[in-house]
Amino acid sequence: MANSLPTEFDVIVMGTGLPESILAAACSRSGQRVLHLDSRSYYGGNWASFSFPGLLSWLKEHQQNSDTGEESPAAWQDMIHETEEAIPLCKKDETIQHAEVFCYASQGMDGNIVELGALQKNPSCVASSTLIKPLDSACLSEETHSSHITSYEVPTQDTPKNNEEITDTAETSVKEEYCGYDTYKHTVSDGTKDEIKPVLEDNSVPPKRKRIAYSQIVKEGRRFNIDLSSKLLYSQGLLIDLLIKSNVSHYAEFKNVTRILAFREGKVEQVPCSRADVFNSKELTMVEKRMLMKFLTFCLDYEQHPEEYQAFTQCSFSEYLKTKNLTPSLQHFILHSIAMMSESSCTTVDGLKATKTFLQCLGRFGNTPFLFPLYGQGEIPQCFCRMCAVFGGIYCLRHKVQCLVVDRESGRCKAIIDHLGQRINAKYFIVEDSYLSEETRSSVQYKQISRAVLITDQSVLKTDSDQQISILIVPPVEPGAHAVRIIELCSSTMTCMKDTYLVHLTCSSSKTAREDLESVVKKLFTPYSETEVDKEELPKPGLLWALYFNMRDSSGVSRSSYNGLPPNVYVCTGPDCGLGSEHAVKQAETLFHEIFPSEEFCPPPPNPEDIFFDGDEKPSEPLGTNNIVMAKLESFEGSKNLESSGKHLQN
Repeated sequence: MANSLPTEFDVIVMGTGLPESILAAACSRSGQRVLHLDSRSYYGGNWASFSFPGLLSWLKEHQQNSDTGEESPAAWQDMIHETEEAIPLCKKDETIQHAEVFCYASQGMDGNIVELGALQKNPSCVASSTLIKPLDSACLSEETHSSHITSYEVPTQDTPKNNEEITDTAETSVKEEYCGYDTYKHTVSDGTKDEIKPVLEDNSVPPKRKRIAYSQIVKEGRRFNIDLSSKLLYSQGLLIDLLIKSNVSHYAEFKNVTRILAFREGKVEQVPCSRADVFNSKELTMVEKRMLMKFLTFCLDYEQHPEEYQAFTQCSFSEYLKTKNLTPSLQHFILHSIAMMSESSCTTVDGLKATKTFLQCLGRFGNTPFLFPLYGQGEIPQCFCRMCAVFGGIYCLRHKVQCLVVDRESGRCKAIIDHLGQRINAKYFIVEDSYLSEETRSSVQYKQISRAVLITDQSVLKTDSDQQISILIVPPVEPGAHAVRIIELCSSTMTCMKDTYLVHLTCSSSKTAREDLESVVKKLFTPYSETEVDKEELPKPGLLWALYFNMRDSSGVSRSSYNGLPPNVYVCTGPDCGLGSEHAVKQAETLFHEIFPSEEFCPPPPNPEDIFFDGDEKPSEPLGTNNIVMAKLESFEGSKNLESSGKHLQN
């Protein structure tokens, strides 16, 4: 397919992250000829979701830190004319650093366990590299002592569901090759080693807690869908509105986040959100319930009462809350679990605005303001890619771009040269930040995001139902530190196997991800060991497996920070540290209107009843690149689209 690519397009998009995918869909929908490329072997970039073996393969690619796919410069320099110049692009992804993996679960199939602590004597960051192989399935191979990351061999196969799902054949292969494999087990906190003994089934005395071995996680690996970027969707947010307006919501399904949690005085508590929750709460006294309802009612229309907060505009939101006759517990709930702000960085106006946003999102699809897409956040970019393809967009994964070709006289970019030496012309070029070379980014100052992904055996707050989707903000202990956002997903989200939970931790980086997040992990979880499971019911969930890594945050970078960009080259940023995806949607819409100021951004698709073929009585006009002749959409009724998309929202 790559050898037969057309050589003329209106828009070329490089990278399949969320903002690039939205832009590609919007351009294709407006009738532009779109070529959408990605040097990786999967959709989504740093917005992607992986199965467990797919994630291990992704880690291995980053661990290798090599650029095996480099082409000779002469391959593209010979194609540059005298009146042109080239802007080379980056050949490897450098957005992921300091990746560290820890396995706390036992192997489960033999006792040949090696302590992981030996690997931690000489910590080193693991820089990322361009992905080379398709991330499909994993067969276990021997692991060396020179790295934090478990090494896996990945056979090349056709990729099934959601980036990386292993086939039944691969699953059998994993099971067979697992016997005799040496895995690593982390040292317990007191320095002693866990004894690993064969697990014997005893049906007469049911265990208090189900034992989960690493072999089970590997066997059920395709049931995991692990997000690189952990986010939720505000039910009244820009992304939900765009999904409904464009009908892209029909490509995905969603579940409500069921609980908002708070961490206070070393305990996890559930925060009442709706009016019914407030009055049904047993944690609050009647006086506190009245206080809370009065303050939340004020926040819904705080702009109408400026006299209530004008004197505190220069104060922090936490200081303002102290003046509102609220108890310390209510102040904590409002600041960290409703406004979801930190004490030091949040002003009074920002806090009131965040609280109002939270309240406005309540009740649209459930008792909390948030939704989560089944199979993970990586589904959302793919949904917009499907829309782009429906309207004629062309897609190529594993397709690298060597350089941009710039006309010296006009200063505008006119073409790209890909890794096959093919020259492809276009009018506009959209590039994800990680594709730009170090020279182009030399003046850019990036922030970093600290991320952790945990697999646990129980919820942080046990209830009668084991199918809870929760969000928890852990306040910083030290002044100036960052709060840690925790999203806990159950198996009904199709992101983890039964009897486990997938836990995502996110905060702005001040150090490496492990240094930023490990203290919070220790507060909430206990490293998993079979001896403790046998003895008693543990007070904390058991931690089976953990991954820490730092991700580049390019969301605050302005266009002027890049060196020598042609005016018709537009840069999209990667995921930010925020809970929602508002920044990505705003960026996509802003760039689209810069490129096509007279076009509507992602208009509703035509109603089949409004499509008229040649020979019909009503006049028709061509739409997009399709050969079907369609009439303009007469009107769009948001309520109808809301009803239709609501069929895909599960309570």
